[in-house]
Amino acid sequence: MAIWLARLAIDRWRLSEDCEEGQGADADPLVLITETAHGQRIDAANRAGTEAGARPGMMLADARALCPRLRAVPSDPAGDLAFLERLAAWARRWGPWSALDPPGGLLVDVTAVDHLFGNEARLLADAQAMFARRRLTARLAVAPTAGAAWALAHFGPERAILSPHEDIAAGLAGLPVAALRLEGDVLTVLRRLGLKRIGQLGVIGRDALQRRFRNPRSPGANPLIRLDQLLGLKPEPLLPVDPPRTPLVQRRLMEPIRHRELLDQVVADLAADMAGELESRGQGARRLELGMWRVDNEVVVRQLEMAAATRDAAHLCRLFAAKLDGVEAGFGIELVRLRANWTEPLALAQGDFAAPPEAEGTSLAACLDRLTVRLGEKAVRRPVSYASHIPERAQRWHPPLAPEPAEQGELAFHARPLKLLDRPELISVLYATPDGFPQRFRWRGHVHEIARVEGPERIAPEWWREKGGARLRDYYRIEDGEGRRYWIYRLGLAGDGRGGAPDWFLQGLCA
Repeated sequence: MAIWLARLAIDRWRLSEDCEEGQGADADPLVLITETAHGQRIDAANRAGTEAGARPGMMLADARALCPRLRAVPSDPAGDLAFLERLAAWARRWGPWSALDPPGGLLVDVTAVDHLFGNEARLLADAQAMFARRRLTARLAVAPTAGAAWALAHFGPERAILSPHEDIAAGLAGLPVAALRLEGDVLTVLRRLGLKRIGQLGVIGRDALQRRFRNPRSPGANPLIRLDQLLGLKPEPLLPVDPPRTPLVQRRLMEPIRHRELLDQVVADLAADMAGELESRGQGARRLELGMWRVDNEVVVRQLEMAAATRDAAHLCRLFAAKLDGVEAGFGIELVRLRANWTEPLALAQGDFAAPPEAEGTSLAACLDRLTVRLGEKAVRRPVSYASHIPERAQRWHPPLAPEPAEQGELAFHARPLKLLDRPELISVLYATPDGFPQRFRWRGHVHEIARVEGPERIAPEWWREKGGARLRDYYRIEDGEGRRYWIYRLGLAGDGRGGAPDWFLQGLCA
């Protein structure tokens, strides 16, 4: 079995993303760091940082002593692992399955695949070019076992190839013992014994190594286990990456179509098939991609995003109708494929059998979808909740297709008025004592006698945004003599040392 392993510089990819736009990844010394019990430690460095003296495992303070202008960015191991998983699914273009080798490696089974590229050398050249297009530096190797491929990718020549007919032990004898993927303390012991190359392990004999290293369970602590895995004498289980399968339906047409009516019929059939596929999974589509393959090998792609998850075939057909107006069929379309790139859970709902469909009306999500398709994504906005106790900051306007921001929980225990003013309006309030309940207030030229008062509800300023002199707010729900209810607040307290007398504002109208 031929195994291809790519040792990727994923940290370097992240370093290039953190650089300023228009500058190279190695323009300035830059490192990724991790907080440890002994301080900040370097995980990776770009080329400029390496030339300045920064090395993985070095303390950041020591590196800055060598290079004071070294810039540090926190590392993201979880993000790197997620990116590596996506990259493993992408790398299956070179083999039937792929596996992870964290923190920056991939294993791809290329058995009986090299002839599709010409030979193994051309396969590696194609992979090298594809990684370069993704701004990834990679070292590639092909070998009969995963351990041999790992050793060649890390310590062998560029794009090394070890044929299954060659002697693996002889081909890897000159590599250092670190190529066996051993733990650091084991490598230290081997070096103290004078065993620096893989070939020297065969000279000293298995009995001597067995007496010195007796851990039969941990491969990283036993050179014999790693050596047997390297030579293929002992199996090494690998867990292939199984990417989630996106819902996909397609139609291969017996005759190419050119007319819009036929294309609409094919799209309607695909929408019905997609609705059934999504229903079987208990999901709804948020983003759909319609691909149309023409006879001249040109592909026309139309994307569609919905404000809410749906699997209504008729609704999808209406939305795609506006997207297909400018499609050029050329000599004809022979393949149409519909794929749901973004799905969300959508439970089954019991419909009303008595109500006719035309009496049900249009949902808000369907209305947003139609407006977005017709007017454009930037022309439609929707209010979304925002994690803030300050009423005027508890809501923001977002595009209908953008995901909602993270919240800190709905403040359901706070009663809020039905309508908030765009800006709180200054009012004049009469009260018995500075800290007592209001008795009368003037707003927009009218005087209102207060019959009932509920409160106060104190809202402190957001200390991470406001200055130190920001004043407290005390909110009251009041009702005047005519039964109208308002939401007012007092800004500041008498004698709080943060200004003069408190001001009063009206911010909302209650039902």
